[in-house]
Amino acid sequence: MRRKITVFLIIAVCYLLQSTVFQALSFASISPNLMIVVVSAFGFMRGKKEGLWIGFFTGLLLDVFTGSILGFYALLYMYVGYFNGFFRKMFYPEDIKLPMLLIAVSDFSCSLIIYFLLFLFRGKFDILYYLLNIMIPELVYTMVVTIFLYFIILKINQKLETIEKRSAVKFV
Repeated sequence: MRRKITVFLIIAVCYLLQSTVFQALSFASISPNLMIVVVSAFGFMRGKKEGLWIGFFTGLLLDVFTGSILGFYALLYMYVGYFNGFFRKMFYPEDIKLPMLLIAVSDFSCSLIIYFLLFLFRGKFDILYYLLNIMIPELVYTMVVTIFLYFIILKINQKLETIEKRSAVKFV
């Protein structure tokens, strides 16, 4: 129960930061995608199942408050969390290269899927403009913020795992 409440608080705080503080700190109306950082991080730290559920609820939060199609971001982020969960066995907390790479690939993949499903089908064919003015700047900004946010999420996850192991030993 402690983990669920903590994850909910992390998602809520990141959503609030993304929609308020980082909107005010946006460069050329580009802000970082903190939600993809949270979903990806929990995906490769905790596995496919937890990544899937965290991705679903994070995407649902985005759908309810910012999306035009209910369920679009929930499905998209659910897949991101699930696919990041495949890398759990390769994850080492002290190595930041894999998390940075996975978060970058997740952010870029989400941007491409959003472009193809929300813009291309509406007749907006200028992918080069979208790539240079939205996708790459968001990716760079997200990677800069990831350096700080990832370590916060990592420490919280390690603390929760320590508490869970201690309570499991007491229970047995």
